[in-house]
This record gives sequence, C-alpha cells and structure tokens, in this order.
Amino acid sequence: MKQSEIKELATAALNEKLAAFQKNYTDLKMAHAITPMENPLQLRGLRRTVARIATELTKRELQ
Repeated sequence: MKQSEIKELATAALNEKLAAFQKNYTDLKMAHAITPMENPLQLRGLRRTVARIATELTKRELQ
C-alpha cells in the first residue's frame, strides 16, 4: 500500500488492515523459516507496509 492510499482510509479500516498485514507477515515469515521463499523481498514489502500503517495510526493519535 502506498502512503497516499493509507491517508485516505478511516482509522477503523486502518486498524483492520494492520491486523491483517501483521498476520500475513507472520505467516510468511514462519513459512520462509521452514522452506526458503522464491521471492524473499515480499517480507520486506509487508514489513514496510505494516510500519507505514502503524506510523499513520500513531500520527492520528497525536493530533
């Protein structure tokens, strides 16, 4: 997800997306530990998406 897409979403939707992306990241990370993935860059992309969403939520809480 791009930052512009994240800014347009409501806070409740961001919380749902954050939980879904975190679960997906954890599942991929565990699968990669057992059997190496064909494209390990997916992990980096998911990790960064989780960070973008968490940052936006924190910014909204501070305002």
